[in-house]
Amino acid sequence: MPHPLQPLVADDAPSLAERAYERLCEAIVDGTLPPGRKLSERSLAAALAISAQPIREALRRLEGEGLVESRPRSGTFVAALDEDRLLEMGLIRASMEGVAAGLVARGATPEDLAALRDRMEAISAATAADDPEGLQEANEAFHGTLHAITGNALLIRTLRALRAYHVMSRGRVLASSTERALAEAEHAAILNRIEAGAAEEAEALMRAHTLRSLSVAFPGAGLEAARPMETMRDGEHDGADSGRRAGGAARAASGGRPCAA
Repeated sequence: MPHPLQPLVADDAPSLAERAYERLCEAIVDGTLPPGRKLSERSLAAALAISAQPIREALRRLEGEGLVESRPRSGTFVAALDEDRLLEMGLIRASMEGVAAGLVARGATPEDLAALRDRMEAISAATAADDPEGLQEANEAFHGTLHAITGNALLIRTLRALRAYHVMSRGRVLASSTERALAEAEHAAILNRIEAGAAEEAEALMRAHTLRSLSVAFPGAGLEAARPMETMRDGEHDGADSGRRAGGAARAASGGRPCAA
């Protein structure tokens, strides 16, 4: 007996709901739809020349990400994301990004690492070309790939819900060539620890990197995050010591012969 559900048709084109989401997100971030603006499904559908259903789906997703809010008996509005709220979102993101880096360091496959190296090369190329827009895209691709490699749906959803903070603050973080060069070095250090399987060091470096970016985006917040490269030097020292201890134990157990792995 045939199943009542019909097969899905492969289609690379984004759905109308996805395209509506991207357009509305962009309009909120760039101020075209300012904080407090009331959003009407009907008027938005007319403006984008689509039906109300994709708009409804897009607004539901934006509400989940904190960009819009529904008020009882009043309607749907663009959320007022002031600096205090953005700062809170950034602090949460720093912890989650650290967790993601640690998870990837523990379980990345050679293919995963190759994908991250490709993303790192794109960051380096955009930095060398002094291309802030390209660097923003490359940076987002690096983090997006890292998130996807974790395979952790809850973590991925949480980080996606913090996209508003990331989009609104990234322009401030990458505004100067000095910051862009430092961000490149920090990403390279994080990838180095991931490739080495040093989960705790990768997590600490990623958290420090994200907190430093947060302190750049919000200089008046009083954040004093450790410099990722300083953390890297400390981590390398600790990692080298633990590696020597582990290697000595392995040689002792095997009669002095180094481990083949």
